[in-house]
Amino acid sequence: MPAITPATGLPRGRRAAQPRTCRAPRPGPSSELAAMRRAACSWRTAIPGPLTDRICSLATETSPWLIPGSLYERAEDGHIYNTALAVPPGGEIVARYRKVFPWQPYERATPGNEFTVFDIPGTGRVGLAICYDGSFPETVRQLAWLRAEIVIQPTLTPTRDREMELVCARANAWTNQVYVINVNVCDPAGVGTSAVVDPEGIVRQQAGSGEEIHVDVLDTVTVTVTVTVTRVRRYGSAGINRPWSRLARYGESIHLPMYSGGTFRTPDWLKGGTA
Repeated sequence: MPAITPATGLPRGRRAAQPRTCRAPRPGPSSELAAMRRAACSWRTAIPGPLTDRICSLATETSPWLIPGSLYERAEDGHIYNTALAVPPGGEIVARYRKVFPWQPYERATPGNEFTVFDIPGTGRVGLAICYDGSFPETVRQLAWLRAEIVIQPTLTPTRDREMELVCARANAWTNQVYVINVNVCDPAGVGTSAVVDPEGIVRQQAGSGEEIHVDVLDTVTVTVTVTVTRVRRYGSAGINRPWSRLARYGESIHLPMYSGGTFRTPDWLKGGTA
């Protein structure tokens, strides 16, 4: 599959072209709150703008797909959003996701109101999530409903709850049968432990706390991300669990009071019997 490379995965000589990372010290939420407030004021940028132009140029120069963490976007509506971008080798922004669940009250960003997926030709569909989004099961479930097969989740966690974020990453992958790539900032800004989790909730790779470069091939046959996800959804995680099939069969008859009494709506891709 095409390389999907976080900023820290590029050669050191290329990092001058990358956006600077908002660094939060380790001591705890009070310090992180102050750091995030400073970051929101100091690093907010328009999209498109000089910073994103540099990112797009770097994608063209180095040829991978880039999902360079997230940045504070100064939007035309006057709000500040925590925003992740996807940039292919052609250098244009093909996807923009505004974090739906900011880590409030510590993160002073306006919540986004929609989820984002995009297609990598010949590979599959990718969904974007940011950090605290992973603590809400609605995030990855909605991305999977939109037919995402890979969820890329840039994260900045310097706090002791990182272990539970990894639990959530595995649970989100398993319950929705998608790949979850959770990329956390390394020491000293964060605690690292980035992870790649497969659609059965199995950790394929996990980094340590320091700076590392990881490369993973999700499969080796053309369009096999789609094939792998479809296989797991059709035959079940560990050959047993088939949650999408159960939802297709019974979901529309189950009332969900917390969602204003709505019911599960079977997506078009599931109506075709692919899961």
